[in-house]
Amino acid sequence: MRDSSARDVKGAILDAAETLLAGNGYKKMTIDDLAAEVGIGKGSVYLHFSSKEEIALSHIDRIIERLKVRLENIAARKASAGERLREMLIERVIFRFDSVQHYTQSLNDIFAKIRPSLLERRKRYFDEEARIFSALVAKGIESGEFARTNPRNAADALLVATNSLLPYSLSTQELGERPEIERRAATVANVLLKGMISRES
Repeated sequence: MRDSSARDVKGAILDAAETLLAGNGYKKMTIDDLAAEVGIGKGSVYLHFSSKEEIALSHIDRIIERLKVRLENIAARKASAGERLREMLIERVIFRFDSVQHYTQSLNDIFAKIRPSLLERRKRYFDEEARIFSALVAKGIESGEFARTNPRNAADALLVATNSLLPYSLSTQELGERPEIERRAATVANVLLKGMISRES
């Protein structure tokens, strides 16, 4: 019961961070603001997080953890490898867009103060996503649907090709409307998949 309660408080702090980051940005967000938003004492925040930086980074971690679950669920579906890969590519873009659509600034602007830590985290995020994509690419090669290639190299290329659609250097307003983002993501996914399909399939 105590673990469940601790998780609830931790989740509430991260929810509060999402609200405050969206409205004020990282620089203006304070531990006092977070405590007030959750309705707990400032000391209770520090029971769960050592710093404001850790809270902000944990907020991003949570988004990526949720995305990874969604990608793994799509990868496990009963469909062709190409259909699943296409859906995963679109999902990695749209899920991030939806997660920060209420932010008024780009993620790079919001987290400018902690950019080095965030960039380090991003490398890990992309590596974790690449592993999920790589496993599906390998299955597509094994079934003869995809041309023979190095699965990890292909996965890295797929992520790099869709990174330009992620809300890092542009705000969601600058990126455009959701249907337009989805259309662009689908177009990129279709072009990438054409290059992967085996001529024998």
